[in-house]
Amino acid sequence: MDRVGFCFLDRPSTAKQLDLVQKIERLGYESAWVTETRLARDAFSVLGAFAAVTKRIKLCTGIVNSWTRGPALMAMTLATLDELAPNRVICGLGAYWDPLAWKQGIERSKPIEQMREYLIAVRRLLNLEEFTYEGQFVKLRDICLDLGHGAKREPKNVKLYIGPTGPVMTQLAGEIADGALLNGLLSPQYTRGMVEWIKKGAAKAGRSLDKFEHPQLINISLSDDEKAARQISRYLVTKYLGQQAHIGKAAGLDPELLERINKTMGGWPARPGGIEDAMKLVSDVVTDSMTISGNMTAIKDRMGAWLDAGITYPIILPLSENYDEMVEQFAPGKW
Repeated sequence: MDRVGFCFLDRPSTAKQLDLVQKIERLGYESAWVTETRLARDAFSVLGAFAAVTKRIKLCTGIVNSWTRGPALMAMTLATLDELAPNRVICGLGAYWDPLAWKQGIERSKPIEQMREYLIAVRRLLNLEEFTYEGQFVKLRDICLDLGHGAKREPKNVKLYIGPTGPVMTQLAGEIADGALLNGLLSPQYTRGMVEWIKKGAAKAGRSLDKFEHPQLINISLSDDEKAARQISRYLVTKYLGQQAHIGKAAGLDPELLERINKTMGGWPARPGGIEDAMKLVSDVVTDSMTISGNMTAIKDRMGAWLDAGITYPIILPLSENYDEMVEQFAPGKW
């Protein structure tokens, strides 16, 4: 395993993340990814700090949504991050989720069309084009990035990925994006289908996939106590099944079970104790199909199923809090 990424969800503290990103760079990791989950942390603030303490590792959003930042603001933000970390920036874009969007007054519709317009517009802005775009969702008029004073006016080498889950969005990634960040909490069988959907999208556009990257988030709880590790994983699985319906759909779970989990949790945000109560509805089989729990031997054995599904490389997303141990154990070339 010579290519590995590492992802920060809503933990640990930002100070600890700065320590860890320097360590993973020293250990030869390919990339560092920062999520925007719920309303926990802004990814770009953290990545800007990462840029100040690293020199080589790719700095990536994993993911940010395409609804709360307009394309001009997104392009300006990415151009600024590229100035801090030239040729190291990857922006993973996602379609967002309800009820978080609804709570902010955002009414999402036609996510495929919106993502297509958004990605195309951001790319043109990063190419320093001056243009007008009158789409259904994106409306830009006689616009061009200014860039900071003294910055060289040349296109920004920022890669734009889509973070898909469903088949149509995954095909769109193959059709128009520079890469895809395959969602976590998806089984190897589902992942294999996603790789095929990427190929279909590329074929539709007549594109080669020679330089197309499609790494995947792999949610891992590392411990010699397998039962305790699985409980940590089950907590996250339960939360996502109860809050993000597309994850349960991709897992092929009974809609009635998903409804029971949602009601037991109390929606989003969950009621006090709701996640713990709903965890009783999530079996070991379901938990293990979406995450990996246990010691290093067990994790290595199970990781092979996702690699065999055709992903470019794994991105470790730690669920247990032994971050330093995980960074050391999963370093490229050590497993």
